[in-house]
Parts: sequence; structure tokens; C-alpha cells
Amino acid sequence: MNIVLVAGSSQVDSQSAKVAGFLAGRLQALGLCELPRVIDLGVAPLPLWPAEDVNGIWADHSALLREADGLVVITPEWHGMACPALKNLFVHAGHRELGHKPALLVGVSSGQGGAYPLSELRASSYKNCRICYLPEQLIVRQVESVMNGPDSAGAEDLRIRQRADWSLQVLAEYARALQGMNERISHDNPEFANGM
Repeated sequence: MNIVLVAGSSQVDSQSAKVAGFLAGRLQALGLCELPRVIDLGVAPLPLWPAEDVNGIWADHSALLREADGLVVITPEWHGMACPALKNLFVHAGHRELGHKPALLVGVSSGQGGAYPLSELRASSYKNCRICYLPEQLIVRQVESVMNGPDSAGAEDLRIRQRADWSLQVLAEYARALQGMNERISHDNPEFANGM
């Protein structure tokens, strides 16, 4: 299995990147993916679409996404919305990168929020790229106090760690079931190039 995690925050050293690193480690520990890859939009930001990609950052991200069997899409909650860096990625990405690939949505919040960005992404980010969001999702609340090392820091931390492991196992099952689906569906007809 080849799993790519997208840390959607535009900030360097973000909590989203921390969660991505933690989940990548769990994918390895659970034997679900030997070498999960992380696209950190805070460290390697994309130019605002439709600007020209002068540094080839999109080409690098695109190559990783094309190789993926499944994705973990991590978004912080900024003012109740998904962050612009992540939305920008979905403007760049098409069916070649994401089409018919399962993705686990992960919300990150410093408080008790985190749900609204997931609803926003489910409603508006899948249409043309045809990413397949799982019916499961993960919301990491009070993010500064959880997933901060190998050992659990308490009951809430243990609960979210257990839920994360279960969610990653669900993602791996979907990735196995849908493996190669994007190659089996023709996208050659320009009449159907965009979703409805």
C-alpha cells in the first residue's frame, strides 16, 4: 500500500503537520504502509492557482499523489473553514492524481471544533478530481494536548489514538478494494472531463 498524507496548513511546524507525522508513524507501526509520504503545504506550498509553478513544487506533489493508493487529508479549522492552502491543492489536482482513490478526512482544532472544514471539503473538493472520501472521518480536538509522542498523555489522548488506528485500518481496506480503479475508468472523453 502506498499512502500519502496531506498536511493542509500553510504554516510551518503546524499542528496539522504534527498530526500527519503521527499518523504516518501509525501506518508504519500497524503494517499498513511501509513508507507513507507526507505533503506538508507549510513546508512546500503551492503557488496560488493558476500561477505558473516556477519551482516545480506541483510536479513533485503531483507525482506523489499519482502513486498513492489512498490518502489522508488533514485540514486545520480556520474560522470554521478549511484552510486556503488545502483548497488550492484541490484546484491544482485532477483525476490523474486523485481520481477514485479513497481518502480519510482528518480535522484538526485547537478547541472543540474541527467538523465544519470536513463538511466543506466533502461538499466542494471532490467534483473534478473525483477523490473518494470515506464515510469515516477523524477529528483531532484540543490538538496541542494529544499525539505528542509515543506514549498517551491521558484518557482523551488514548481515545483519539485508538480511533486513529481504527480509521487508518478502514482506509487501508478501502485502498486495497479500490486499487487500480483510476486506471480502469476512462477519462478520455472531454465531454465528461468534469464532474456534475
